[in-house]
Amino acid sequence: MTDWLGLAGRAALVVGAGGLGGASAVGLAAEGARVVVVDRDEANLDAVAQAVRAVDGKVTTLLADVASAEGSRAVVQDATDLIGTPELFLHAVGRNDRRPVLELGDEDWQSILTLNLSTAWWLGQEVGRRMVAAGTGRMVFVSSVSALLAHPHHAPYAATKGGINQLMRVMAREWAPYGVTVNAVGPGYVETDLTRDYLDSEGHRAELESLVPARRLGRPAEVADAVSFLLSERAAFITGQCLYIDGGRTLV
Repeated sequence: MTDWLGLAGRAALVVGAGGLGGASAVGLAAEGARVVVVDRDEANLDAVAQAVRAVDGKVTTLLADVASAEGSRAVVQDATDLIGTPELFLHAVGRNDRRPVLELGDEDWQSILTLNLSTAWWLGQEVGRRMVAAGTGRMVFVSSVSALLAHPHHAPYAATKGGINQLMRVMAREWAPYGVTVNAVGPGYVETDLTRDYLDSEGHRAELESLVPARRLGRPAEVADAVSFLLSERAAFITGQCLYIDGGRTLV
């Protein structure tokens, strides 16, 4: 099979093995990339490793917590020791807390800010430093339609996703002269293991489907395909962009 995306043999670091991160790691491995996938949940890592074996890919799993500057930088070093300087990087770390603004405390705000946005800063900076020195690299951050839309009960999450969009734009601007592209994907409503319980309760699935012009929810593989493209040689002249994969949700 022709390596149309130019991913075969490339060193890829994926941080976040659940849901969209896991699907993206499998997609990259299926295209021949040498993947290191990081998560603090061993079950997520085991599921990715099993899925990669099914597509005859290569993956190394790394159990680690990146919710600190030291932990994030250590993960980048560990991945470099395993596969060399990352040529491809995906940040797929994050969570939501679906409660109104007035019900959230300072710790709720800080924990989401740290996990969703600070890890993007710490990991992106450390990987970017190495890519700039190497004179090449592709980076993608998982954003969300919540970066644009004012969903109720999403305040800290939406703030972090908007922050990711601006962070990646500045990184893209600064690192473009060094051959490094930085982009984001903005998924809409996608069914994953993490969202399934929410979708299956209180009519949430039907409610969200009604808001999407395509009249369905997205699939993790559809986001993973966009990630593979933005990390590929086919996207060499694309940088500073957020590609929304939302069935038209941001159109209405």
